[in-house]
Amino acid sequence: MSLVASKSPLFASFKSLGALFLFIAFGLFLDSSYMLGITENAQFYANISMFIGFAVVFWQVNKRLREQMIAAVIIAIIGEYLFSIVLGMYTYRLENVPHYVPPGHALVYVAVLYFSKATAIVKYKIKWEIFLSIFIFIYALAFLIFKNDVFGFVMTIATLFILRKKPRERLFYLTMYITVAYLEIIGTSYLCWKWPATAWGVFDFLPSHNPPSGISFFYFLLDLGTLWLYKQRHKIAWSRMKNIRKIRLNVSNVVN
Repeated sequence: MSLVASKSPLFASFKSLGALFLFIAFGLFLDSSYMLGITENAQFYANISMFIGFAVVFWQVNKRLREQMIAAVIIAIIGEYLFSIVLGMYTYRLENVPHYVPPGHALVYVAVLYFSKATAIVKYKIKWEIFLSIFIFIYALAFLIFKNDVFGFVMTIATLFILRKKPRERLFYLTMYITVAYLEIIGTSYLCWKWPATAWGVFDFLPSHNPPSGISFFYFLLDLGTLWLYKQRHKIAWSRMKNIRKIRLNVSNVVN
């Protein structure tokens, strides 16, 4: 049974986010401070692990998702060098952009997309959205109270506010928030990268934790950019899909 067609929420969650979370924990461990006591080539092994994982997923997904994965890698390369190297928003252990990071963004994108599109998850979409929204708010509030993470809290509130009027994308982005929060906690705990004590290390009025809670706000730029590139390459097909969606919506409104 395919992941998307699965009627089991547990199966859909494990095959998408569960597999991703395990791979993140394993892959980032290879570039962690713990591995440095074993080898000086820790980041090399993390890169190899990512390239293998990326290749496996790339050949399993359909053509449309392959294109989006490639677009995600391209945008991630630009974004990583801009945010990390140019702006100094965060710093990797070797003060570079590890080769495993851009394809890692693509894997996160695919896993979250599969989860949010799975039949077993969509069936309880509203309940998932309510649960995730409450969890995210409590998570960010805890970081604000106990870690003085003003920067993360502001980005979290901005995210929840924007998603109020994005019903079609809401579950995807709420899931992305949780996924990025997990990824950031693992990465910073392993000392693979670190965040400054204030936003960008510049805005003193925005204290930040390492990592800030709502940093997934910037991942949205990656997601939007990936979708935009795909639309530009397939304008006719995308326009046709939008028209079909409008017809279905109009039929549904008439029936109701």
